[in-house]
Amino acid sequence: MIQASGDPLAEMLVEAGVITREQLENALASRANGAERLNDTLVRLGIAREEDIFRVVAQRLGMEYLPQIEKDISPELLAMVPGEFAMRHQVLPIAEEDHSLVVAMADPFDISVLDDLRLLTGREVRAVVSNPRRISEAIEQSYMEKMFRDIDDMQKEEIAEEDLEIADLQKMAREALVIKLVNLILHQAVQERASDIHIEPMEKELRVRYRVDGVLHDASSPPRHLHPAIISRIKILADMDIAERRLPQDGRVRIKLGTRMIDLRVSTIPTLYGESVVIRLLDRTAGMIPLPELGMSEDTYQEFLGLITRPHGIILATGPTGSGKSTTLHAALHVVYSPEKKIITIEDPVEYELPGTNQINVRPEIGLTFASGLRHIVRQDPDIIMVGEIRDRETAEIAIHAALTGHLVFSTVHTNDAAAAITRLQDMGIEPYLVASSLIGVIAQRLVRTLCPHCKEAFDPTEEDLKEIDLSPEEAKGLKLYRAVGCDLCLRGYLGRSGIFELLPVDDEVRRLTIEKASAAAIRQHAVEKGMRTLLADGRLKVIQGMTTIEELVRVCQRDEI
Repeated sequence: MIQASGDPLAEMLVEAGVITREQLENALASRANGAERLNDTLVRLGIAREEDIFRVVAQRLGMEYLPQIEKDISPELLAMVPGEFAMRHQVLPIAEEDHSLVVAMADPFDISVLDDLRLLTGREVRAVVSNPRRISEAIEQSYMEKMFRDIDDMQKEEIAEEDLEIADLQKMAREALVIKLVNLILHQAVQERASDIHIEPMEKELRVRYRVDGVLHDASSPPRHLHPAIISRIKILADMDIAERRLPQDGRVRIKLGTRMIDLRVSTIPTLYGESVVIRLLDRTAGMIPLPELGMSEDTYQEFLGLITRPHGIILATGPTGSGKSTTLHAALHVVYSPEKKIITIEDPVEYELPGTNQINVRPEIGLTFASGLRHIVRQDPDIIMVGEIRDRETAEIAIHAALTGHLVFSTVHTNDAAAAITRLQDMGIEPYLVASSLIGVIAQRLVRTLCPHCKEAFDPTEEDLKEIDLSPEEAKGLKLYRAVGCDLCLRGYLGRSGIFELLPVDDEVRRLTIEKASAAAIRQHAVEKGMRTLLADGRLKVIQGMTTIEELVRVCQRDEI
């Protein structure tokens, strides 16, 4: 709703007694990133309920508050406000009153939108306040259904994709309705906080799904016969070959959606029923999450802080794709940055822009790989280097050489836990003594969805529930555990994500075990004995604290980690 401190929303809530000045200052200091809205921060921290926020806003602005939004909007009303405008500004026409248009607004402070609507419709406009999530859902359903009705006039005959000529694909991709449909899919994905869009052709339907907080959810799906047109439109946007439908392709493009700059990474693969597309969305305008807000416990945070402020050595972040490794390393770079240090990163792609640092995108097609780029980076007199991923022996050797010659190196590898990162480097062909001499710490991580503070429900866990997270009935006695329920303010009982971490500092005993080529299990056992909190143990703390659920922790931790 509102983006900055000192805004009218903050003053309204303080004056109305919904929050105190101290709570406001705490909320502003705890914002997950620079782009997080104040109302989202207040709700996430449990300081205020969304319904209370919207009621106060409506009362102070002299507007009507609508707790519910009807999704059955007449086509005549929807025709007055273009879908892209409605999606961009989160404004929905809901009624006509004496030749005036009544609209529900997610941000009633944006008066310029009302002025634009008056010019657009030639009518007086009256705004009402409602829950942004309900407005967003109503916009998606109403405009998608209207578009599907409009599409009825288009060619419905199912044509085999291999029979389509390039000219046909280009013409279909430039149809106004197809362009609007693709734009709506992108807009809605951004509104839903999606990280990925999946467009998958089935035998009799075209399925669209958004990945939100690491889990896929169905979205409104276009008619099956529009599949070639939609895919072609996306390919044109990403500068891909629309004629090639038999081989996988990759592309990328930067687009502007409202006030946001979004990088799209597009991947297509041929499947039995046509090309499947996945679009990764990277919001360039979203601020970087600061290190203290990632979800580390205080002791882990302080120990990690000690590692990243060391003068030289390698620090590895490990975990599966999408577990937040890059976010952690970028947050660490932000902490250690100073004008006296030169920082260079090489990434695939650059996901966060860090002021004051030199950042490189890998480009394998012209020979700029992690290994070749890193070889030149060490000649640039850097103090700190970040390598997006160590994938092969050559990259690992150069990174280790850089660490041994006085540089601090951050990078990632794909392993299940922290100890396995050590043996992975050895499996790449790196001599154990080099690993032992250069590596100073490994942090393994996962992302768990956090419970919605408004609808989470306390329950008495069964012995089976407790067994899932290695908690005995005696240990659980007196603890209050929660489960997901689901409400209008969240997504199936969850709202946002937090990290769980396993930090392995490399001490003398770990170095000895490394040189002796000990197994990952042996290294892990030593670390646990020295006080390392495993992924499961860290996640268990968040379950006990009421931040997440047993089911969510088990979902992200594999059995071998448990």
